[in-house]
Amino acid sequence: MFTVNHYARIRGAYRDGMSICEIARRFHHSRRKVRAVLKGDGEPVPYPKRKDQHRPKLGKFVDLINEILSADEQAPPKQRHTAMRIFERLKAEGYRGEYDAVRRYVAKRRKRERETFIPLSHDPGQRVEADFGQIYVDFPDGRRGVPVLILVWSYSNYPFVIALPTQRTEAILEGMVRGFEYFGCVPREVWWDNPKTVALEILIGRERRLHRSYAALASHYVFDPLFCMPASGNEKPYVENRVKTLQRRWSTPVPKVKDLDELNAYLLDCCLAERQRTRNGSESTIGELFDRDREAAKPLPRHAFDPCVSRPAKVDKYQLVRFENVQYSVPRAYAFETVTVKGYVDRVDIVHSGRVVTSHRRSYVSGDQVLEPLHYLAALGRRPAALDHSNVYRQWKLPAVFG
Repeated sequence: MFTVNHYARIRGAYRDGMSICEIARRFHHSRRKVRAVLKGDGEPVPYPKRKDQHRPKLGKFVDLINEILSADEQAPPKQRHTAMRIFERLKAEGYRGEYDAVRRYVAKRRKRERETFIPLSHDPGQRVEADFGQIYVDFPDGRRGVPVLILVWSYSNYPFVIALPTQRTEAILEGMVRGFEYFGCVPREVWWDNPKTVALEILIGRERRLHRSYAALASHYVFDPLFCMPASGNEKPYVENRVKTLQRRWSTPVPKVKDLDELNAYLLDCCLAERQRTRNGSESTIGELFDRDREAAKPLPRHAFDPCVSRPAKVDKYQLVRFENVQYSVPRAYAFETVTVKGYVDRVDIVHSGRVVTSHRRSYVSGDQVLEPLHYLAALGRRPAALDHSNVYRQWKLPAVFG
């Protein structure tokens, strides 16, 4: 195969006075080839590729492969044919060729049908993308997975990251409220995938039936709650890339902390350090771009949003009220009453007639009971034997003087 170096030697020899016959003898080429090189542009012309490659063994199976690939478009993503699976099916149909021919044809066909995208650009202050990432963290009691909420401005790529106990609706509300307070402003749009904790039902197009508490958050901060089309995470690329940043840069090696507060302090330092970094394709730092985001965004409302999920509940005869399959105790005066249970990330408040009557730490253990012994003192006066036969008092840690 002729290269540029071959052309250079032949043309150089001819320039120095060597005849075509001498060049052909010295470089072992035909005179016809030497003349073609001298008439050319100084570099070899690539051979044209055949539009329809000759496939002596695979040719009669091409229609079957096309049929399989077309049927895969309607199949679930995890149940589509690999090139090896197609090769196995072709062998059962009588194919006697090699796997590599099948692999090359399938790769070429899929490359031709791959989706392409339009480059997007967003105005300052317009849009924030939201998503959860999962990282592993070493705590004093061992290593465990931690969900992390990530908010990213599409214009500046400036992030806010917070580790939360769960991905429930109240955790999303807590994280977004703290994110808006950190940014000091509110975007016009917030984009999510379609988590069931936010979008209860996918309707036509981009219409969604929102969780009541998330709709209240959007109304309070006056932003448009928008969502990607199903299975189209590429519609929010900035936060998807920030998930990789969280996992590969900020969490490698695995962080060692004593609790979520220390982890969040570390993640906040990582976010602040991003202000000094220059975004690809821009001469401005992320901090300078975010300043433009903040100037164009809307200010925070005068009052912060109450980031909780609330629902009514009836107190039973054991002075217990149920929330998320966990029972919480209530003072004796509110037994058999209807109360409002407000679930936050870290606590549960029980409200009666607009007043908080008790507050408990939040438990995420299904079937658990969170009991306050003082709530049962009135009942204990009538049933003193319960002092030795109830978990309320059996696990009550009292000072030694009460022994």
